[in-house]
Parts: sequence; C-alpha cells; structure tokens
Amino acid sequence: MTSEKKRATIASIRPEDLILPHSTRKKTKPIWIVREQDKDRALRDLSVEHKNWLEATGWKPRHGAFAQLPGEGGECAGAVFCIGSGEKTDRSALAFGILSKGLPGGVYHFHSNPDDMELAALGWVLGAYNFDPYHTSKNSDHAQLKLPVDCDRGEILNIAEAVYLARDLINTPANDMGPDELEDAARKVAQKFKASMKVIKGEKLLKEDMNLIHAVGRASPREPRLIDLTWGQKSAAKVTIVGKGIVFDTGGLNLKPGNSMTLMKKDMGGAAAALALGRMIMGAGLNVRLRVLLPTAENAVSGNAFRPGDVIKARNGTTVEIGNTDAEGRLVLADALAYADEETPETIISLATLTGAARVALGPDLPPFYTDDDEFADQVEDAGLASADPVWRMPFWAPYDKMLASTISDVNHISNGPFAGSITAALFLKRFARNAARYAHFDIYGWTPTSKPGKPKGGEPQAARALLEALKKRHGVRK
Repeated sequence: MTSEKKRATIASIRPEDLILPHSTRKKTKPIWIVREQDKDRALRDLSVEHKNWLEATGWKPRHGAFAQLPGEGGECAGAVFCIGSGEKTDRSALAFGILSKGLPGGVYHFHSNPDDMELAALGWVLGAYNFDPYHTSKNSDHAQLKLPVDCDRGEILNIAEAVYLARDLINTPANDMGPDELEDAARKVAQKFKASMKVIKGEKLLKEDMNLIHAVGRASPREPRLIDLTWGQKSAAKVTIVGKGIVFDTGGLNLKPGNSMTLMKKDMGGAAAALALGRMIMGAGLNVRLRVLLPTAENAVSGNAFRPGDVIKARNGTTVEIGNTDAEGRLVLADALAYADEETPETIISLATLTGAARVALGPDLPPFYTDDDEFADQVEDAGLASADPVWRMPFWAPYDKMLASTISDVNHISNGPFAGSITAALFLKRFARNAARYAHFDIYGWTPTSKPGKPKGGEPQAARALLEALKKRHGVRK
C-alpha cells in the first residue's frame, strides 16, 4: 500500500480535536439549551439584546433548531439550541451533533448541562465527522466543546475513536480497502492494545478446513483470509465477535445489477463494526477474554469462481449447497463461527450486512438481532435505546429452518422461497454456533443513507455502541 493510499483512507477530523478537557484555558462561548416545553426558563439569563434578536429573527424553539447569537463585530458570541423531551430517545440523544456541524469555529461550553452530558458530548463528536480524504480542499475550522469538570473525556474518546475508525473503513472505496488494508487496520488496533493477532490466508484456509471463506474469495487476486485477534486474561469470560468482511461484493456468478453494486464497498461493514466494538471493549478495559474474528474476502468473478449448485464442506463438517453466490456473507461467517465455537465461548456475537430482507422489515436505521437469551436481549435493547444505537429483536423461528433443506447436502445456504430472508439467514448461521452458551446475530445495514444528528451520511458501525454498554453491564471493568 503506497503512502498516498495510506493518507487517502484517513479522515482529517479526529475526536480529540473536538472536545477539550475542562482544564483548557481557551476562551469559550456559551450554548443555552432550550427544551421545547420550557423555553422561558432556559433563556432567562440571556441579555435583553439577544432575546430581542431571537424574537426579531423569528427563531422557534423546535427540536434541533439553533441560532447563533451576535457579538461584537458580527462574530458569533454563543448560541441557543432546542432539544425535545426525553434525553434517552434517538430523537434527541445525539442531537448535539447538529451544533458541531453547524456552528462556526471556536470553543463552546454548555451554559447548563444536558441530562446526559457524556452522551451529548459524544453526539457533538460523532456529528462532526466528515470523510474528506479524497477532496482536494479541506475545512480545518471546527467547533470545539469544553467539557465540564466531571465529564469522562477518556470514555467519550474511546467510543468516538472506534466509531470514526469503522466509518473510515466503510467509507473508503474498495480500490483502497481490500483484505490487505482491513488486515492492516486490525493489526494497528491489536498493537495499540497489546492484543495478539494471527491471520490464516489464501491456500492455508484450505489446510484449516475453511473451505467456505476460500471459495468466496478465490476468484479475486486479493487473497481471502481470516483475521484472528485475541485480548484479555484467559480466566475471564470468553466473548467472541465475528464480523463479515466482504470488501466488495459483485454478487459472484449471480452478478448484481449495476445499481445494486454501487454501495458494495460497505459490505465489510460487519467487520468494521466488530473491530470497532473490539476496540471499545479493549479501551474500556472490560473484564472479558475478547476474540475478534474477521473472515475477509472479495466476492469477484473469474474462471475459478464458486458456482450456484456447488457443494462445499464447512469447517465443522457440514456440507453446504450453494443456492446463490450473492449470498456469500453467511458462508464466510459459517467457517468463522465454527472456528469460534470450538473453544466453547460464553458469548458469540456476529455482525454482518447480511440481507436486504432486514431492511425491508425494519428500514436502514433499526437493525434486527437474534438470540435465544432473553436476559441478554433485554440488556442489548435497553442499551441501544439509552445510547441512541437502537436494535430490534427478531426470532430464531425454528419452523422456518426447513426452508433451508437441500436434497444433495446437509443444508442449502439460502431459503427455497421469497419469505423470511433475514430469519432464515440467522437460522443458517445458528447451526455453526452450537457450543457457545449464548449466540447473538445482528443483521446490520452499516450505512446511514440520509444524514441525521450524530450520524452523517455514510458508514456506521450499527449495534457496536449498544453492545459495548450491554457487555459492560454484564461483565464489568477489570480492576
């Protein structure tokens, strides 16, 4: 990878530049927080001039609306910002990202703190993200936020840096984000947190009986691989995260039409989310023995591409009939899940941009997830709502498993009809995680199609922040 390409895959804004510790001596400008139902009390400390300014400009206190307040010489002297009721709802929790994008450069502080200061500050950082490495001109004038004395800047940065990493990986075009580059990104994370890492690559996959990963990636000149990162004390609860790393998906011989291929650089969004979650876990020091597995390949087309109708043996011995080469993600996950399952971890979590059916059911912003563990499901859903990273539980509906029947092998990897595509994909994966005490699968979109507060248009590691909070509650932090 050339130095030019290395520069081209890193966005210019970084989280540490956006939130400043309370000890900073930089002069700051106030932001008045206004709630829709209580505007008068919130604005009582404003000067008469600024109150008159708001009235003259017709500013209305609606959720997400802000107004700059004029100072000497026409410079911005501060701002007022309105949020809706309910700090823990997705409607307002990350709303402060509007300000970091909309206010002019300078340092700001909140005149009165939000109900959840750390989530508000996180929204500020996440909203400022801008993927600009391929632009010839860049904006270096960013609004900064001074944190109050009791706000944990380190925790905010730990999460924000992981989200930025995942966004950078997903947003980078496939010509600059192949298996080598994804491996490089994982290796940097491993080095930062002193984790161990190994890679099973190319023909070595066949020696390890990872025939499915190899089959999906063998048509590409960029070798397929399984990236395996391990961190934490061996005596701690084993938590394994598996992320689908298809760096580009042509559909294989079941070739996608052109308009369906446009966003396929994001098909490694599951791997990006898994790596981001792993980075958050290590940065927070959770009391787990973490393993991150990233089955990585490019689903390309050539004379040696795998075919519809082929039968391929997975690592755990299951024979799989290929129903459609454009359903390759569940194949690479199957080998990785079987590999993870061999050490009987307490928890296996898979993250993947797996099915269009999930988007038809719940849209791009609400990923479905599957687990048989009711307690864990409740923890994840609660954490998702609290962190503005929502998910929605769907069932491992066992009667649908018969849709995966094959007449010539143990299983077909896709269903025999148009129904329940996300559920049948989850059921296919579940058979490769039988030994783990708990398995959860997340069918994410990995992309924000329209910019929202705290979530700019582009790559997004959905479910990662929700899972961090759920796992933190479950396992705690190392002492």
